[in-house]
Amino acid sequence: MNTTASTDRQAAASLSLQALSQSHLDGLEQETIFLLREVAAVFERPALLFSGGKDSLVMLKCAEKAFGVGRIPYPLLMIDTGHNFVEVTHFRDQRAQELQAQLIVRSVEDSMKRGTVRLSRADESRNVHQSVTLLEAIEEFKFDALIGGARRDEEKARAKERIFSHRDSFGTWQPKSQRPELWTLFNTRLQPGEHFRVFPISNWTELDVWQYIAREKIELPSLYYAHEREVVDRRGLLVPVTELTPLKAGESSHIESVRFRTVGDITCTCPVASVAATPEEIVIETLVADVSERGATRMDDQTSEASMEKRKKDGYF
Repeated sequence: MNTTASTDRQAAASLSLQALSQSHLDGLEQETIFLLREVAAVFERPALLFSGGKDSLVMLKCAEKAFGVGRIPYPLLMIDTGHNFVEVTHFRDQRAQELQAQLIVRSVEDSMKRGTVRLSRADESRNVHQSVTLLEAIEEFKFDALIGGARRDEEKARAKERIFSHRDSFGTWQPKSQRPELWTLFNTRLQPGEHFRVFPISNWTELDVWQYIAREKIELPSLYYAHEREVVDRRGLLVPVTELTPLKAGESSHIESVRFRTVGDITCTCPVASVAATPEEIVIETLVADVSERGATRMDDQTSEASMEKRKKDGYF
């Protein structure tokens, strides 16, 4: 066999795959930009949900391409549990300032002070209670569309949801009454008090997100990359040991190289074992991952009582 010819064929195949990957990312980017512009054209008071996490940063990059720095036509909205990672909230503020975008932050703690959120116990995760604060923010600012970074590959309930997801005056999602979205024709009809949740990166996967981050050189909070952290193995998850998530009786912790696949409330978000320190290395890890992003990292998704579909019906993101 001609070694030179074989090498040439392998190189050609590699280039072909790279071109296919770039074409795929271009298509996803163009769809997202189209949807972001569609929201700006159709709705009067939209907002972009921005947590400082990787998915919202990808969406913000597309918004920057769609409108330009200082010209994003809707505010950024963050619902803060009060238990978010400091690295993420600092990065959120920095990115909003760089884009000259309006940032609105509303806190679950304020809802607790008003009495609209009541915890059953002091150490309860506040993650699920974000729905109440979100609905209060919608009422306060009269938002008629909220743009979110959810993806269909994250969880089976998210896979059921349309890109333009109708919510009634109570913020409720009715999965069985959704209209089909054929030929990029979207349902945008609203009655007073109703709103839409719009998910421009619905068709992206976790792998797509990391490939796009690598291609566009998008900066992320340091938690997304490998670092050493004190953790404890609990029900198959690596729980970070913090003031909010201390060791329980009889447990012992250890130091491990980890990274976060998703960042949320400290009380329910776990890292995974990893030595990946660059987007390219994370792409390789993602290719062989056999557990979904949320399944591998979210304590609050481990029980049926916290099912995503029920939470979304109650107004969750």
